[in-house]
Amino acid sequence: LSPHCSTKMKLKEDLNPMLLLLFHLMVWIYTVISFLPSYLFSWVFQPGDGFYGSEEERAKRPKAISTSGRPEGPYRAVSAAKRLVTSLHPGADTLDKMFEYAVARFPLRHCLGTREVISEEDERQSNGKVFKKVVLGEYRWLSYEDTLTAATRLGSGLASLGQQPKSNIAIFCETRAEWLIAAQACFAYNFPLVTLYSTLGGPAVAHGLNETQVTHIITSRELLETRLKAILVEVPRLQHIIVVDDTPTTWPGFPRGVSIHNMAAVQKLGARPENASAERKPPLPSDIAVIMYTSGSTGVPKGVVISHSNIIAGITGMAERIPNLCEEDTYIGYLPLAHVLELSAELVCVAYGCRIGYSSPQTLADQSTKIKKGSKGDTSVLRPTLMAAVPEIMDRIYKNVMTKVEEMSCVQRTLFILSYNYKLEQLAKGYSTPLCDRLVFSKIRSLLGGQTRVLLSGGAPLSAATQRFMNVCLCCPVGQGYGLTETCGAGTISELWDYSTGRVGGPLVCCEIKLKDWVEGGYRSTDKPHPRGEILIGGPNVTMGYYKKEAKNQVDFIVDGNGQRWFCTGDIGEFQEDGCLKIIDRKKDLVKLQAGEYISLGKVEAMLKNCPLIDNICAYANSGETYVIGFVVPNQKQLQVLAQQYDIRGSWEDLCSSKAMEELVLKVITEAALAAQLERFEIPRKICLCPEPWTPETGLVTDAFKLKRKELKTRYLDDIERMYGGK
Repeated sequence: LSPHCSTKMKLKEDLNPMLLLLFHLMVWIYTVISFLPSYLFSWVFQPGDGFYGSEEERAKRPKAISTSGRPEGPYRAVSAAKRLVTSLHPGADTLDKMFEYAVARFPLRHCLGTREVISEEDERQSNGKVFKKVVLGEYRWLSYEDTLTAATRLGSGLASLGQQPKSNIAIFCETRAEWLIAAQACFAYNFPLVTLYSTLGGPAVAHGLNETQVTHIITSRELLETRLKAILVEVPRLQHIIVVDDTPTTWPGFPRGVSIHNMAAVQKLGARPENASAERKPPLPSDIAVIMYTSGSTGVPKGVVISHSNIIAGITGMAERIPNLCEEDTYIGYLPLAHVLELSAELVCVAYGCRIGYSSPQTLADQSTKIKKGSKGDTSVLRPTLMAAVPEIMDRIYKNVMTKVEEMSCVQRTLFILSYNYKLEQLAKGYSTPLCDRLVFSKIRSLLGGQTRVLLSGGAPLSAATQRFMNVCLCCPVGQGYGLTETCGAGTISELWDYSTGRVGGPLVCCEIKLKDWVEGGYRSTDKPHPRGEILIGGPNVTMGYYKKEAKNQVDFIVDGNGQRWFCTGDIGEFQEDGCLKIIDRKKDLVKLQAGEYISLGKVEAMLKNCPLIDNICAYANSGETYVIGFVVPNQKQLQVLAQQYDIRGSWEDLCSSKAMEELVLKVITEAALAAQLERFEIPRKICLCPEPWTPETGLVTDAFKLKRKELKTRYLDDIERMYGGK
């Protein structure tokens, strides 16, 4: 049985036989013509030199080995079996040295790019809502030399405003070039950088600022006026606010004792001879670089304390999994820089002289919500070669394309599905499909600019269907990774030639991984056919712990007899024969029903999110009940089509509150769950349809689009009681 059978697309039985015959004839002719070059190519290039062999051959190659020989590990990457790798460049053991190394090598190359805003206008929708639309121009670039100058002047200016080395400074800002410039300034002047998500609510921001006792904060004009201004009275230590935008120059209506400065003015202050010549005290590798506040998916955000050496080790491991990384690459930055995945990815790019063009989820593609119709999105203009994404964004791309496939004519749809399945088979054999790529998939590939060669996925598990779609239709490998803020985002990344799904690859060269028995959940390293248990990550990328949370540090962080730090992730994994890790459960997502069955909420959600009718889903189970329920954000187009089929009319809100629609959607979900081979007790028995999408702004998901279960439970408490019969 082909390993791709579950992800192959099905053809309708009434397809034109002549069309099928014509397609197979074209494939046969192409195969005959390309056979000899491919055969010779496979002899010239051995595995590891660009020719990767069949999927069966690739699956046999070890990605990691247990250094103890025992099933629980620890497991290391084969290339780092004797010694973990901790640095990218000789002597560059802190982040300021790493950036100076890059500037010395690539002084005049593009470093940071921002698109020019040509015009903005309000566009009224048919439902009365008003959306802001923009027309954007070309990217304007700062060279590596320019970026270093801007960062040095900002650091000097902050010092002139009283910011002291080893004293915390906060950044509360959207992802943009100024964010990374500010970070490099803080790294160079040894100001520990407190990062806060731009979507955090007021109480969470105030908590982070007060806990870290910051006196200086870097922010944007919008966040200052809409979020920060309202909580200033709750943060009495704050003295200086540095606004990254150019205007205005005066800020009326703010509390006494708080000075507000434009970033450009602070840089001018730092450029003065008397300030620029002041002695700088650079950091040591063991000094704190970042205190990164988590997005708070399980309560109040925690500050993770990360040293320079931690980040250097983490990005060293990540860089090793990206082949041919060089100054010719272009990266598009749009995920939150306060998230460890985005910050690490951008620092990797800087270390290798890549250029980083900035974007946002609202301007990413031509069809994005803020792009005026007929204008180009950021990917079309930038044409990136490297990109990081969370599964939520890739799932959206997948569903949008598949919806358009359904709308194609019979002939177009047939050709697409035949080409898709043909390419799956060729990928399994280790072959490329340039003809299909050019004739069939080039338009889909152009959604991300047409030049993407590596797509890195992190933040949550990626479904098999979405991963296969990205491999086939976007014509680029997807490196699925696993890591946490507590490990600098580093843990594992699948090797780019490994097209297997449901796995996250072997350990990075900077760390090692072992399994710890979790008897209560029934996971042991002695399990057959694969060892299972809680995942523990150890190595120089494991961070210093939580800020002012000593009791929690004692529980979550362990130091072994060799002095190596380990982080207990709370995730359950299994190691497979080739050393690849598979995430199979999470302690906090496991709920025991009244009858004794364990439900993995994350597993249920991952399986059901592939259903076209579902944009997002949160499974919920009460241990005192006998069944699972769910909150569902339905796909608007698919739900309206379903309503039309059963002649159910009404507004979007009316459809989502309709009992009849709930029953119809539940029937579709049940069919999808059975097809995904969920157990009967895992399938939601009742659901609630939620008309509003869950975005970081609603506070129901994190910036990485992870569910905030506590907030979701609070929001839908009345519905939970209804679905559980008032209990």
